[in-house]
Amino acid sequence: MYLDDLCACLVRLVRVLSSVKLIITLMKVLVVGGNFAGATAALEIKRKLKGQAEVTLIDRNENFIYIPSLIWVPTKRREVSEIVVPRKNVLEKRGVNFVLDTATKVIPSENKVITEKGEYSYDQLVIATGPKVKFDIAPGIKEHTCYIGTPPGAMDTRAKLEEFKKNPGSIVIGATQGAGCMGAAYEFLFNVEKWLREQNIREKVDLYWVTPEPFLGHFGIEGMPLGEEMLKKFMEMFHIHYRTGVGIKEVTEKSVILSTGEEIASRFNMFMPPFIGVDFIANSPELNTPANHFIPVLPSYRHETIPNIWAAGLTVDVKPPFQQGFVPFSVPKTGYPSDVSGKIVANNIVKTVRGESKMEELPWGKITGLCIMDAGKKEVIIFSNTLFKPRKFAVMIPNVIYDFGKVLLEKYFMWKLRNGLSYLP
Repeated sequence: MYLDDLCACLVRLVRVLSSVKLIITLMKVLVVGGNFAGATAALEIKRKLKGQAEVTLIDRNENFIYIPSLIWVPTKRREVSEIVVPRKNVLEKRGVNFVLDTATKVIPSENKVITEKGEYSYDQLVIATGPKVKFDIAPGIKEHTCYIGTPPGAMDTRAKLEEFKKNPGSIVIGATQGAGCMGAAYEFLFNVEKWLREQNIREKVDLYWVTPEPFLGHFGIEGMPLGEEMLKKFMEMFHIHYRTGVGIKEVTEKSVILSTGEEIASRFNMFMPPFIGVDFIANSPELNTPANHFIPVLPSYRHETIPNIWAAGLTVDVKPPFQQGFVPFSVPKTGYPSDVSGKIVANNIVKTVRGESKMEELPWGKITGLCIMDAGKKEVIIFSNTLFKPRKFAVMIPNVIYDFGKVLLEKYFMWKLRNGLSYLP
């Protein structure tokens, strides 16, 4: 009798444990967006939870793209094929399902993401879609300027530089009002200057830099020690005219008109416009995003009001810590903070799945500032203990011999991407 009761209890216990195991196994983690932040989050969640979670990543592009090296594509230092990695093999080798599709909206009240091809349910959702470019910030930006932030844009810029070479004139490069990605524009400026010399047409070109920053090297982080002085020397050394604290009023076929009213004759332009959230977010009113359609998050990168939605990378809403001047601009959202925020999201989702309540917290502005800015086969290494002030440590180190640090960083990240080694720094 006692033996029969004991056996029955054991059978019931096994069934209960099996049910619990099944629930844990079926924990669905969905990641929308798969570059720096999204891929890192997906791979880390799967690595740490293993069979406890089904991790699926949705992206509309089949390849990872190492975006920092796009600055080299227009001048033919890199081909796009050299800086892309197919996502599917990398992710699925590590146990992450990859779906090639375009997410159109999320319905948080139903824990459901709608895509062009279907719909996906989730228990935890990570939004890492990156930004959309606001080309309509000023008349003529879309029609008469280049943009290097995407592979098609970089290739279009290459074609227009080749045309420019046949009939050179003035060039205007910079950032518009509201922009936050000043670093890439600075890099492109110095790479174009070197390219002009290599093409033996530098003396035929007046090269201009225009920026909403109140001073050179503000970068949306209130500058670095000696940064302004260093960039002034660069501008002087390379004979580059510059205008600070200006916006773009209009771009025409033959000129750039600044917010000050100054008109600069130009035959080639490249501007970094502002970033805003993608249509997927804009089409999802339950996310309660601000006007820029970036995701409002807590220091843990959990949505401010929806506990099972997280954001990582450029899709995070980051408020500028400084007082805006006459011409507004934003903060930088670069690869390193994107990678860090992806790791933090992964760690916190793992904690949530395991029933832990204390989350890892590190606001965007407190992430270490780490960047290598290319200057046409020269470079400036930028390092600080935090991205935003106040800082305990900050330094800019110029390397005028060769940009081996920038190249080494590219090779390292490409190796990381190819092998799915998301846990590495």
